[in-house]
Amino acid sequence: MKITTEDYPKIGIRPIIDGRLGGVRESLEDTTMNMARNVAALFEQELRYPDGTPVQCVIADSTIGGVKEAADCAKKFERENVGVSLSVTPCWCYGTETIDMNPHLPKAIWGFNGTERPGAVYLAAALAGHNQKGLPAFGIYGKDVQDVGDPFIPEDVKSKLLSFAKAGLAVSLMRGKSYLSIGSVSMGIAGSIVDADFFQNYLGMRNEYVDSTEVLRRIEHNIFDQEEYARALTWTKENCKEGEDYNPDEKQSSREQKDKDWEFVVKMTLIIRDLMMGNEKLAEMGFGEEAFGHNAIVSGFQGQRQWTDFLPNGDFSEAILNSSFDWNGIRAPYMVATENDSLNGVPMLFGHLLTNTAQIFADVRTYWSPEAVERVSGWKPTDQAANGFIHLINSGSCTLDGTGQQSIDGKPAMKPFWDISEEEAQACLDATTWYPANNGYFRGGGYSSKFLTKGGMPVTMSRINLIKGIGPVLQIAEGWTIDVPENVHQVLDERTDKTWPTTWFVPKTTGEGAFRDVYSVMANWGSNHGSISYGHVGSDLITLASMLRIPVCMHNVEEERIFRPSAWSAFGMDPEGSDYRACQTYGPLYK
Repeated sequence: MKITTEDYPKIGIRPIIDGRLGGVRESLEDTTMNMARNVAALFEQELRYPDGTPVQCVIADSTIGGVKEAADCAKKFERENVGVSLSVTPCWCYGTETIDMNPHLPKAIWGFNGTERPGAVYLAAALAGHNQKGLPAFGIYGKDVQDVGDPFIPEDVKSKLLSFAKAGLAVSLMRGKSYLSIGSVSMGIAGSIVDADFFQNYLGMRNEYVDSTEVLRRIEHNIFDQEEYARALTWTKENCKEGEDYNPDEKQSSREQKDKDWEFVVKMTLIIRDLMMGNEKLAEMGFGEEAFGHNAIVSGFQGQRQWTDFLPNGDFSEAILNSSFDWNGIRAPYMVATENDSLNGVPMLFGHLLTNTAQIFADVRTYWSPEAVERVSGWKPTDQAANGFIHLINSGSCTLDGTGQQSIDGKPAMKPFWDISEEEAQACLDATTWYPANNGYFRGGGYSSKFLTKGGMPVTMSRINLIKGIGPVLQIAEGWTIDVPENVHQVLDERTDKTWPTTWFVPKTTGEGAFRDVYSVMANWGSNHGSISYGHVGSDLITLASMLRIPVCMHNVEEERIFRPSAWSAFGMDPEGSDYRACQTYGPLYK
């Protein structure tokens, strides 16, 4: 069902004060409360929920000088659906008497760097209390001394406040939602063996399961909005251009069958969305149970093989749902994982909640060395491509935002839906061709999208893997999409499947470990799929992972950008090792 603004978790702000009455507390009341109001204004201006509305903040009714006021604040936060807790203070306060004790709320403390009152001393004392009690918290402390009462939030403080808040909201937005598995395991892919313990213990999510035949039942019994279907089919015919059928003549479907396939896949799209979110229109049609949906914030569609050997594939449905626009106009994308790869669906969800943008689902298909490129195409890669690149390609389920036809400051981009213009949405559609599905892979027919991602976009690829004896681990690779000469693209692309969308990707290399070179990134990637988000958001992913107690096994994020809870520094001086030890010690967030 539709999510309203009231359903979204809020950011709770706790103004902490020196509780000594008789001159000390009174002199700090306005300064402390104004500090909280300034942070709330920052969050409300800079952050938005997935529907585009500004993030809401809740400030404690009074400053907090002791345990009674801390308890009153906790009650208010519970009533107001607070999902993230930030404490702020310009002064010394009583540590363990004033800290937030809720074990499930991501929490941070900003201790003001001023000489008049020791906010930094409280920060250190309170963090020590958090660490001693096993309640990890993020510490925020500005580099430069400010004057007491200064309302300005320095850039280094602002960066950490926003990183914490974005990750904390992602944690709370996932909590209580579902992963909907439509079908079961696709072609033995480990990620589509949906692990309920991972979702429950680490993400606080439910798992919902429906057999693929539920999609077929709803098609055959017309359990979808008939008016919307008519509008969707008209829009599809007008905006989704069909490409040449490259199947052998004897395997090509008739025109009549192809037209039926278009009708079928449009209905599939409506139904998968309804299965995730519900649809009040279905209740009006007499289908009250179906109208509820499964409260799914992310889903996966098995597709191959039992479905696609028999019926049209899910490429159109997945691609359109994952995009920021359809027959209803520009809207927030849905997160739908191809082949029910839940462990790629989760990082898609992470990236979406952190950026509010659509996410590219792709096979991490091929490393092309410069020598191999020159051998098969005659072109010697230069510039960003000089050390080779990775071919990201999948059968057609990729978001159409991935064309790169949107722009920021004249450069290719993927944007939150509220910033996308009608012209940009149309450009993404115009850059995409829908080819009759390769019947070698998809015996049941259907359509696969084809486009080439524009180069020049900063992107971050990520992936969750489950490792026996460890649990979930997160991989991150920041890099860029690149352009290659058109004739070279054609040669390389047609060696795979020319009816599928392609993104040429160059990760940022460091000369060490898994990022020694481009080949090493490909060689160390933990599975066949990756989720690609616009922007270099690896640091935000690391912050989020630490909140969820998921260690990061591979990343190329600069050390100065990494932001984890204060307690992580107590687990050793090597950042990756301390991350593993801290996550193992604290265990899953919800267990």
